[in-house]
Amino acid sequence: MPDQVLPLAAFESTSGSRPDAGLTSWRRPSAVSVAAITLDLDDTLWPVRPALLRAEAAMWAWLTETAPATVQAWPGERLMALRQQLLGENPARSHDLGWLRRETLRRALIESGDHPDLAEEAFAVFFRERSRVDLYAEVQSVLARWSARYPLAVITNGNADIDAIGLGEYFVARFAAHEVGYGKPDPRIFRAACERLGVQPHEVLHVGDDRLLDVEGARAAGLHAAWLQRPDLRLAEDDLAGAAEPVFDSLETIDRALHGQE
Repeated sequence: MPDQVLPLAAFESTSGSRPDAGLTSWRRPSAVSVAAITLDLDDTLWPVRPALLRAEAAMWAWLTETAPATVQAWPGERLMALRQQLLGENPARSHDLGWLRRETLRRALIESGDHPDLAEEAFAVFFRERSRVDLYAEVQSVLARWSARYPLAVITNGNADIDAIGLGEYFVARFAAHEVGYGKPDPRIFRAACERLGVQPHEVLHVGDDRLLDVEGARAAGLHAAWLQRPDLRLAEDDLAGAAEPVFDSLETIDRALHGQE
């Protein structure tokens, strides 16, 4: 088991004030060893919106040339309504964002007289661009340090390809909602990661940007959690005011808290 020590108060819900710059002052209670770290991807390791906008633009440019009838018949509002209809018809697939996108396109293509198989090709265009992300500056250096000390795993509700992005070498396991059949905040996805890593939930720190999906979800499964709010994506002060959570602004600040460097 790694000998790095986690100050629990840094990652437990507290009644103290919210830190402004990512680190918090805390009293060091009894500490426990962290045996593994799990991480979210989108808006944790990179901002996802720019990648999604590029991917959408590339997909629709391809469809405009390949299936113009579908593009003309299905403006954004109508396509969104179809997407919502599919969600209503298939609540058990709500965690599978890739399926939802492909099936929405497939239905639109059929109704427009285009070949439904084009949905898979269109999704491939989307997915290729979706994997072109701009990593936050410290991500690779911190992941390199962490992966030398701990086994790391991905827990995501998205479908980003960490191998295509160039981060696969740092992770020993990955758990994506569309692959395991349930997503965050379902405790099962966190516990599945712990089982695969060969550790108990209380020995794991989960890092993510979403308070409900990542922080509350991880803690409900028995893990510790670090709430990451990137400065460029930071919630409004009103949304953070009174939060009984330390809020970190980078993996570096989490690393310093993790290893007792206040």
